[in-house]
Amino acid sequence: MFTISANTASVPPGERVYAVGDIHGRIDLLDRLLDIIAAYETTRPCANTSVIFLGDYIDRGAYSRDVIERLLQGLPGGLTAHFLRGNHEAIMLRCLAGPAMFENWAANGGLATLKSYGVDASFASDAQTVLTALREALPEAHLAFLRGLKTTMMVGDYFFVHAGVRPGVPLAEQAEEDCLFIRERFLKHRGSFGKIVVHGHTPVSEPEVLANRIGIDTGSFFSGRLTALRLEGTSRAFLTAEGEGHWRER
Repeated sequence: MFTISANTASVPPGERVYAVGDIHGRIDLLDRLLDIIAAYETTRPCANTSVIFLGDYIDRGAYSRDVIERLLQGLPGGLTAHFLRGNHEAIMLRCLAGPAMFENWAANGGLATLKSYGVDASFASDAQTVLTALREALPEAHLAFLRGLKTTMMVGDYFFVHAGVRPGVPLAEQAEEDCLFIRERFLKHRGSFGKIVVHGHTPVSEPEVLANRIGIDTGSFFSGRLTALRLEGTSRAFLTAEGEGHWRER
């Protein structure tokens, strides 16, 4: 039984929250989406606005380093930012600690991240050499950013996480591995999670709104569309930055 649904959920009065889906090295789309948010905030200011990034800033796209650098600069208008960890950041950190997952990372977009940091990926078969070069090239501020990412966040009736949650487990007791990697058991569940889960990780052609969750990963690297969810009171809108300077709200 649902006491809260995606159609009745709300954030606290006086607050406005944006959630941003998986960026994957698309600095162009990130800049465009931040401009869209800034323009809205200029015309309709709110004293308590926050932007929650759902993770997967890196890999696949060509500008992973630029994305992290851009986020470290702060948001337009001094908006409060919260950064969650995605599975791609988790895998990168594991690779920095040792080469066991290097092949997995390389096969899932990690070579693009290496290139963005000026690391010669032609030695990809020699994981130790490549990762040593990455450790030397990675700015301390970027490493601190990766290590400092949160796993989840809760605002009002919403629970923000990268991949999802395990059904039947209280939100406060979720395992980090599930929060970063889970798919089918979460996606197929139709019962209540206690809060409306806002997540990325699993690409969809359009934002997916169900009674118990909202998915906003619109596959930025593949589709050229980066989506944010805007929440205020019980209202909800989706902002999508697209190629060639286009954007839309619905």
